[in-house]
Amino acid sequence: MNPLDTPRATSKPRTYLPDGDTRADIVDFAKTLRAIESYLTTHASQAALVAPDGSQRSIPDEIFRALEQVANALANGHGVTVAPYSTQMTTQEAADFLGVSRPTLVKLLEQGEIAHEKRGRHRRVMLRDVVEFQEQARSERRDALTDLARAGQGSALRSESMPTLKRLDED
Repeated sequence: MNPLDTPRATSKPRTYLPDGDTRADIVDFAKTLRAIESYLTTHASQAALVAPDGSQRSIPDEIFRALEQVANALANGHGVTVAPYSTQMTTQEAADFLGVSRPTLVKLLEQGEIAHEKRGRHRRVMLRDVVEFQEQARSERRDALTDLARAGQGSALRSESMPTLKRLDED
């Protein structure tokens, strides 16, 4: 039996929503994590989890960052969904994840922008492929904005070096 196959460990996506009764505790926990993160950036040490019996286990950086992100989102009143990278999604779930309409997502799938598989009439999309598309789109937007900013700076320099025109009726 896999040690991760316990009732608390799951391979299915799960959404966590902030509970009004525990919000103060969540906010306090998020503040504590920020303080730990601040300390860790200036000291060569690692966060640790302390078990009820007093034994300690260091927390890998990836898990600490994920925990901090989840705590911050919950503290700000946002829900968080935790899902394995290999999760299969419906087209509606993928569209919701990307913040686009389902027809727009289907168009992206049909254009080959996002990998998918089709089972009968239904398309299925892997979370990893949706995240990869999202990261690539962000990178392309960032590059386009950088190019646009450079072009804007270039045109501002050109306009400064242009002679100013006087109105004929100024003299």
